Amino acid sequence: MRISTKGRYGLTVVVELGKKYGEGPLPLRKIAEEQNLSEAYLEQLIPTLRNSGIVNSVRGAYGGYKLSKPPSEITAGDVIRLLEGPIQVVEGIEESNVPQQTLWNRIGDAIREVLDKTTIKDLIESEDESNLDGYMFYI
Repeated sequence: MRISTKGRYGLTVVVELGKKYGEGPLPLRKIAEEQNLSEAYLEQLIPTLRNSGIVNSVRGAYGGYKLSKPPSEITAGDVIRLLEGPIQVVEGIEESNVPQQTLWNRIGDAIREVLDKTTIKDLIESEDESNLDGYMFYI
């Protein structure tokens, strides 16, 4: 399984919005600058995040984006599935190859479990703890 730029950047946007949860909207420009990402690319991801109900938009001079619910209620799996589609480890395994199929299914289940148990709040807290040690946490 490979997470594309779309999934990684989307997760980054949601984490950054989670850090500011309850403080008002955050412009994409600020996220792009702080994370050294393409603002134009982030603008392509926002409609999907907004249409799914993960992110709300606020218009106006002091507008931007904010999470629609607390970071503890959004999982990494929610964001990755939304932007990447179903989580599959291997495609096209023949049903006759049961030992391999079992292995790939177990690996996929483990990945889904980690993504579904990891909330945006967990990622924010993990990054905060990592920064104390002088390094960053990346997915």
